[in-house]
Amino acid sequence: MDKDKTEIYERALKREKAARKVAEKILEDKSKELYLLSEKLKKSNKKLENLLQEKSSQLQGVFENINDAYLVIDLDGNVLKMNNVANNLFGYDIEKEKLNITNLIYPDDAEYAYNSFTKLQKTGVFTNYTARVYTKSKEVKWVQINATIIFDTNKKPIAAQGIIRDVTLDKESEDLLLESENRLASLITNLDSGILLEDENRKIVITNPKFCELFNITLSPEQLKGKDCTNAANNSKDLFKDPQKFLHRIQNILEQKDQVLGEELLMVNGTILELDYLPILSGTEYKGHLWTYRDITLQKQHSKILESQKQKYSNIIANMNLGLIEVDNNDEILMINQSFSKMSGYSQEELIGKKGHEIFLSVSEKKIINVEIQKRIIGRSNSFELKVQNKKGELKHWLISGAPNYNIQGEVTGSIGIHLDITEFKKLELQKENILKELEKSNDELQEYAHVVSHDLKSPLRSIDALVSWIKLDNTDKLDAASLDNIALIESTLETMEKLISSVLEYSSAGINNKEEQVDLNETVAKLKRALFIPDNICINILNKLPIVRGDITKFQQLFQNILSNAIKFCDKEVGLVEIDYMDNNTFHQFSIKDNGIGIEKKHHNKIFQIFHSLHTREDSTGVGLSIVRKIIELYEGDIWLESKPNKGSTFYFTIKK
Repeated sequence: MDKDKTEIYERALKREKAARKVAEKILEDKSKELYLLSEKLKKSNKKLENLLQEKSSQLQGVFENINDAYLVIDLDGNVLKMNNVANNLFGYDIEKEKLNITNLIYPDDAEYAYNSFTKLQKTGVFTNYTARVYTKSKEVKWVQINATIIFDTNKKPIAAQGIIRDVTLDKESEDLLLESENRLASLITNLDSGILLEDENRKIVITNPKFCELFNITLSPEQLKGKDCTNAANNSKDLFKDPQKFLHRIQNILEQKDQVLGEELLMVNGTILELDYLPILSGTEYKGHLWTYRDITLQKQHSKILESQKQKYSNIIANMNLGLIEVDNNDEILMINQSFSKMSGYSQEELIGKKGHEIFLSVSEKKIINVEIQKRIIGRSNSFELKVQNKKGELKHWLISGAPNYNIQGEVTGSIGIHLDITEFKKLELQKENILKELEKSNDELQEYAHVVSHDLKSPLRSIDALVSWIKLDNTDKLDAASLDNIALIESTLETMEKLISSVLEYSSAGINNKEEQVDLNETVAKLKRALFIPDNICINILNKLPIVRGDITKFQQLFQNILSNAIKFCDKEVGLVEIDYMDNNTFHQFSIKDNGIGIEKKHHNKIFQIFHSLHTREDSTGVGLSIVRKIIELYEGDIWLESKPNKGSTFYFTIKK
């Protein structure tokens, strides 16, 4: 390489080194500048973090200490945050359990809640949302909610927040006030008295249809509100018998402003009105007045009629077949009628002023009458029985209906008693009790006898069955076909005899109520469906839920089993259907069991309930089942009947008294 090229390379190398040093210096300066800037940013970020934490803490304190509940949810309704008020309101702790707002929504308000949430997502806000919610314990609360959407830095909705106020008490108070106002308005509207309420300027505040009717006013109560009543009396005076007297009296009442009660006014058409005037005061300040007009025409007419009838009824009381006596609060006799005199053997003169319990009652019966006197004093009426002695010393039984007697001030001054001599009835009642005891004893003996007879009859049958089996076994090779058929016939007959004996025993006990308990008939039928042999082509359906009744569970099992068994046995259709239905018939439970079987001709409808009466010669039919059914139904004071057509099916209806 020549000298010139070497110098060129050296100069280039020097320039490159110089440029590298400059670049390194620039890079070093920039690195230092970047480091200083980084440190400055760290300090700024730290300040921002501290400021953000401070603000978050302040905001957290605000939400924790506000009086209303505060919730934050994501857009799927999952609760992300709630303050202590919200915890207490809803009963949930989201730090321990998940919560979605759907768990809080009251079912009837679900559509309203959905529409409001949709509005919140569209507009970003909703206010004064008022609805019911469920707490964790399923308590219903009324709440008012104001909510807004929370957006991220890109203006994208990410959550929602709401302030929730418990307005349950406010809602209850509001509903109560509205209910009270409606009741008051309804009461005034439907009163049989004319009502007119005027303010201090004689403007109508409220009136009702009856007032308009009494004064022939064609306007409705609503149209009368605010009308001036200054000339009302003058405009209405011609409706009354003495117009000037009416006008003067109304003016006098308004001038004096004193309360007026029960003043009578006679109208031209013969109607008698009773007037009440009530001034309304707030402290001593006059605020208006209330007029009340009642049509007492019928009352006045009734008073005259009652007065005219008084003498007639006095004669009836004196001569009626029931003994009547009036006493004061000390049991002193004030009045008796002729029938009581005849019952007791005493004349009116012998009894007036005397104390009834001292004349008629023994020591034990006096305790009863003392209790009854106390009942009359507090205004109670009732009936009771007493054993008494008449004037001849004969023991009698009286049924007494006593009622308190009042004076015009409404105070109890004594009592009035109506007496019926039930001596003969008590004798019959005693005879009835004795007969019932004897009948109960006879039934017990009959039941015991039925069991003994059943056992005694079954024993020889079982012996015969065993002997026939032995004969058949010992002579298997010796008996011809005819003999084997005869032996089979004997065995079948023995089996039928045993079924008949068992059926008779069941029939004899069907009318006896062994025990009382709550019986769920749905369970009873379900157990029968499992126990009975039901062919695959037959379906048993319950159309309405069956009731829970009180009685002997075994009896109800027999009842449904016998009817269902017949429906299954006598089904001739490829698809058999049995339907059990129920309806509440006031004091009775009414059932029906319908099938699509062979049906029963109408002429046999009564016969099938008779014992040993079977329409079909089936080996498994003894003719006792339906007679047991009828006996059980009669035990529970019900009835049974059927509707049926041959080849169409049958429907058995029966009732059980509640």
